[in-house]
Amino acid sequence: MCGICGIVDFHGKLELKPALEKMSDQLYHRGPDDGDVQLYPPREGSSVRAGLGHRRLAIIDLSPAGRQPMAGPAPDVAVVFNGEIYNFQEKRAECSGYPYRSRTDTEVILALYEKYGEAFVEHLDGMFALALWDGRQEKLLLARDRAGKKPLYYFQDSGIFAFASEIKSLLILPGFPENLNTSALPLYLTFGYVPTPETFYERVKKLEPATLMVVSRGGETRQRRYWNYPLPNSEAPGKGVAAEPEETLRRLLKEAVASRMIADVPLGAFLSGGIDSSVVVGIMSQLGEEPVRTFSIGFEEDPTYDETSYARLVAKTFKTQHTEFRVRPNAIDLLEKLVWHYDEPFGDSSAIPTYIVSRLTRDHVTVALSGDGGDEIFGGYERFAAMLWAERIPGGAFAAGKLLARALPARAHAKSFRRRIKRFLQKATLPLLDRYLEWNSFFGRRELDALLLGPVATDVSRSFSECFRAGASGTLLQQILYLNFRTYLLDDLLVKTDRTSMAHALEVRCPFLDTRLIEWAALLPDNLKIRGTRLKYILKRAYRNLLPQEVLSRGKMGFGVPLGAWMRKDLKSFSHDLLLGPSARIRDLLDPREVRNLLREHEERAQDHGQKIWALLCLEVWLRNRGHWTAAVPPVAEMRSA
Repeated sequence: MCGICGIVDFHGKLELKPALEKMSDQLYHRGPDDGDVQLYPPREGSSVRAGLGHRRLAIIDLSPAGRQPMAGPAPDVAVVFNGEIYNFQEKRAECSGYPYRSRTDTEVILALYEKYGEAFVEHLDGMFALALWDGRQEKLLLARDRAGKKPLYYFQDSGIFAFASEIKSLLILPGFPENLNTSALPLYLTFGYVPTPETFYERVKKLEPATLMVVSRGGETRQRRYWNYPLPNSEAPGKGVAAEPEETLRRLLKEAVASRMIADVPLGAFLSGGIDSSVVVGIMSQLGEEPVRTFSIGFEEDPTYDETSYARLVAKTFKTQHTEFRVRPNAIDLLEKLVWHYDEPFGDSSAIPTYIVSRLTRDHVTVALSGDGGDEIFGGYERFAAMLWAERIPGGAFAAGKLLARALPARAHAKSFRRRIKRFLQKATLPLLDRYLEWNSFFGRRELDALLLGPVATDVSRSFSECFRAGASGTLLQQILYLNFRTYLLDDLLVKTDRTSMAHALEVRCPFLDTRLIEWAALLPDNLKIRGTRLKYILKRAYRNLLPQEVLSRGKMGFGVPLGAWMRKDLKSFSHDLLLGPSARIRDLLDPREVRNLLREHEERAQDHGQKIWALLCLEVWLRNRGHWTAAVPPVAEMRSA
């Protein structure tokens, strides 16, 4: 896992080396083991110059032979790469005539490019963001993996094209225009993130996942998707699925875990005690000779959010070397660091425990496997089942249900069944896509209209509606899974995990996001994913003899923090001072009366607004620090002790 950056200067006017060195310095935390920048001069008669920068976190082939930027036999063809290619050994053999000088997966990218040209990316299976400069043709190639695990941002004006793993690396460019993207605010307040390809900066875009971008010598760009999430025909949703799906699932997931255990550095696993991480740990224990090192996190004062008892049970079952961490409300001290690492406001409060568990895990291992992706491909969220049920229940029943919802007391814990059923009934009569959007929103459309000082000109539902239409050939569940894969997984879960882990130079690998497993699972009949109210049906069936019964039968908890309780006690005055004080930046964007009402309702327990308040705090901190994000970040060792 690493950090990458680069510049193509079309007119030869930029001082490339100092700019690249500063860009690379901003990515130190992603690769503290090594770093380098390389310049590629123009061809005769051309003014086009390029430079690549890299920060290295050494995982495979720790020798100097693994340094990047890495050039091929022709020195004017070079690559920088962030991630892991899991099929690199197979592809290395396929390109056996290439003059290899290392054992790295990076060099296999160069070999594949020489063999297949721009089609090289279709042969890569892994998590990656890469940039390849071909000086022979004066073109830059950028690519991201199929799920979008690894980030890649880019910026272009009339003179240069620049890219980086994180936005802060682009902000260092001389004269960079920090114009705000005015459409980003309502999107952020709705989702807690800005959907791909947009960002909070008008001139910065995210490269789409499963996409190859080519930048030519004249500055022209073209993009193509090299892979699509499979969408079977709704008339034959199970076509192509093996006759024994449980056995196939066990084989595919075992292969996915095995390929992610290849490393020349210490390796372990996050263990929440949920189904997904427990399955991964169970398979790792079968494949490895030494006890698996596992790591979990719990919260003092609120058992509703504490899964450590289940994690301990799984650790005991598989005889792992287990480490458990505890979190107190002073985690708010991390707010500014988290916003710095995200470069934008990011509203998912589970970034707090993910940041902490990543920091503490890094003291023991360099690579950790996780259960991310299991819910996305096998149907693990209650909202998936709720969408299916809402389509089956007659409208008259929902009319009565809405009356019941009004009668239910609102004073309930954020995770309580009463609060979830009330939310379900309130939104169930909306049109299908509006219903799903409201169930997944921080602030709903009416709340946005009241909160924003200006009119909501942005179509906040566009990213959802486009994905939903793209998945129209499948069943309703297939549409929902496709939508979730292209939105929430991409722009929330994977961003959260990447930034919080790379803040501490920890590589996180996700077996459930293996390409073959995704493609196979997408073809499964709906009733093997959700059967009645039973979520992830086939996953639980396939591993019923591996996991403890207590883990198999438990309900889904989710990875969150007790923000509601914290913001009524320990963080109450902090929230008031930051959001309502005279120097609050959000006063220029949001109605202070609505912000005050939000805090009051939360403190009086009329509603649980913990997640919304956290989203506003992240926005406020980002606004206060705009223009200062390129300040030097403390060394990784110092951050670990924070």
